[in-house]
Amino acid sequence: MSGKNKSDPSGFTREALIEAIRLGRGEFGKREIARALRLKGDDKIALKFALREMLDEGLIRKEGRSGFALTEALPSVMVVVIHDRDTDGELLARPEKSNGEPPLIRLAPGEGAGGAGSSALGVGDRALVRLEPEEDGSYEARLIRKLGQSAHKILCVLSKGKGAPRLKPVDRRSRHELVPAKGEAAKAKDGDLVICRIGRDRSHGLKSGIIEEVVGDVNSPGAGSLIALHSHGIETGFKDEELAEVEKLKPVTMGDRTDLRDTPLITIDPEDARDHDDAVWAAPDTDPKNDGGWIVLVAIADVSAYVTSGSALDKGALRRGNSTYLPDRVVPMLPERLSNDLCSLREHEDRPCLAVRMIFDKDGNKRRHTFIRGWMRSAAKLAYGEAQDAIDGRSSPKAEPLLEEILKPLWGAYRALAAARKRRGALEIDAPERRVRVGEDGKVKEIETRERFDAHKLIEECMIQANVCAAETLEQKGRPLIYRAHEPPSLEKMDALADFLQTIDMKWSRGEPPRPDRFNRLLEQAKGGDHYETVNEVVLRSQSQAVYSTENPGHYGLNLRKYAHFTSPIRRYADLTVHRALIRACKLGKDGQTDAEASQLDAIAEDITALERRSMAAERDATDRYIALYLAERVGSEFEGRITGVTRFGLFVRLHETGADGLVPISRLGDERFHHDEALHALIGQYSRDMYRLGRSVTVRLDEATPVTGGLLFDMLTPPEKGPRHSPRGRGKPQGGRPQSSFKRQPRKKGRRR
Repeated sequence: MSGKNKSDPSGFTREALIEAIRLGRGEFGKREIARALRLKGDDKIALKFALREMLDEGLIRKEGRSGFALTEALPSVMVVVIHDRDTDGELLARPEKSNGEPPLIRLAPGEGAGGAGSSALGVGDRALVRLEPEEDGSYEARLIRKLGQSAHKILCVLSKGKGAPRLKPVDRRSRHELVPAKGEAAKAKDGDLVICRIGRDRSHGLKSGIIEEVVGDVNSPGAGSLIALHSHGIETGFKDEELAEVEKLKPVTMGDRTDLRDTPLITIDPEDARDHDDAVWAAPDTDPKNDGGWIVLVAIADVSAYVTSGSALDKGALRRGNSTYLPDRVVPMLPERLSNDLCSLREHEDRPCLAVRMIFDKDGNKRRHTFIRGWMRSAAKLAYGEAQDAIDGRSSPKAEPLLEEILKPLWGAYRALAAARKRRGALEIDAPERRVRVGEDGKVKEIETRERFDAHKLIEECMIQANVCAAETLEQKGRPLIYRAHEPPSLEKMDALADFLQTIDMKWSRGEPPRPDRFNRLLEQAKGGDHYETVNEVVLRSQSQAVYSTENPGHYGLNLRKYAHFTSPIRRYADLTVHRALIRACKLGKDGQTDAEASQLDAIAEDITALERRSMAAERDATDRYIALYLAERVGSEFEGRITGVTRFGLFVRLHETGADGLVPISRLGDERFHHDEALHALIGQYSRDMYRLGRSVTVRLDEATPVTGGLLFDMLTPPEKGPRHSPRGRGKPQGGRPQSSFKRQPRKKGRRR
């Protein structure tokens, strides 16, 4: 959007948002504002949070049922949180629920100082205040009454080393340590993880901390996961009312369900999977009008038979949004009795399911499909490797009996579906998945690259087709649903991709639409070359993030017009909503989508998108911490890697051996100044013009590994590549003789780590 601040990650500025709300005169809701700003994909999610922030700050108010209107000022009386002091020592406050950057609120001189019988206000305290606007747009606050401490909590490590004890936040973004308040350090041992809140503040020096809970030793097994879960606010248990409902559940009976027990459906999952929510079966179609065609049956655990809309279990599942998968544990969306027992499609046990029967022609084109509420019995449970070995002629005793009647027909159907996928032109990015294997002692056993077999692709393609059928049926029946939406890359990302490809002598025509097959041709062109991994990564970064939405822009990456998540209701709430919609649309029972749920789908879609991203962030953080723990014993070792990120403050390097990412600070690149050239994706020496560019293979030495934060610091051992001796036009030393985003290496003090 024109006028957008480059530092703003969303597709709109606050000024543009305010103008859209002003034009709406209280009649524009979220959808109308998004249309006015021409927002798509991720920017709609950003809009939700921006509106929430502005509501919290009092800049806007709700008008009618769904409209928004501007407020000319903050309310005259409101609850604030004391969050800092200015240079004169006066207390600064902000609205209690604000997550953005509200107007400056300063307590009037002397306010909150305390007196006889009352304690002084400090950072972290809540207060009811009366606001008076100032000419510069700020506010002066006068205290009405103190309300106590805020709910803000920080996860820290208590350090009792040399000097005074300190509370060190585990979040890498937190720069400031806390001083334990008087007597607090005695509550925990040196190295303990503790949850604290900010205590009484002082005019000068570090803020104080109150220890509210001792989590455990930072070096104990599972500490990396505990830190990630606490940092991202992911709850690890279930409320009493959820557990009470689970205890009362009784296994459902077949009733009037379709009996599928004679169909040898099988589950194919990772070897360590504990819950099984999908099963598959295929056979040649005997219809003479579909010569060479295939029948494929995908059966999915019928979670909706146990988790009814509006129940405590349903509310808890929505509150979590999805299961979270960490290296040493799973935080499930549903209690274990459901996820690993009643809903899991266990081998040789009867289970309720929601199934789709699909008919494909010999070329993999779907001819028709039907949804069934069924009763199944899994004929076998196989790991991906077992299924692949059987097809490749290395059959195990368990897989051997399944080969002719079950596995070979599945592979036959898969070959037809794969051919259709190739013709469709789905995006095929080669992004190796690395897995951290943690032993029972909590230590990392190994970091492995997961092999991707045809068995993985077979299950993936069957699930994709089932998801398409779900979206098509609900659209045809006129039922509201939540789509899995994936929009094309933005113009800005395409320009950045084209700029990068120029630096490695690869072309990208800016005038052509960025269709998935264009990316596939680009990746094929890069295959076998020095930049293949980097091109894959840059193409991946150029893509939009998929979201859940009640509006359907299609799924760009899969090149599909209609797509909804249907196949994993044990671990994703989105799929549970689709199951209920199908049950109602196809008249498969009385426990389908309610009118209340249908009316809330838009809000549910936004919430579960945010919850999914929260889980992804926690999973990344936990993995980073375990990798740092694994590498901590190898500080001083040298590693081969590749530059995967170039910033004004240094280089990010990914190690070939483990896939670990770490930082080479710009201060460790030599004695001259380096500046960041965004167009070249490089750090360039001011005088030599030598450079470090994105994608280059380098050797680094591990200087620091900090498991508590997951941070890795490297020293660069590879010299820069020679650059041109004359500055290209438009680049080089800025006016005034000092390059932007530059840093000169300072001598390191003996015995000091950076």
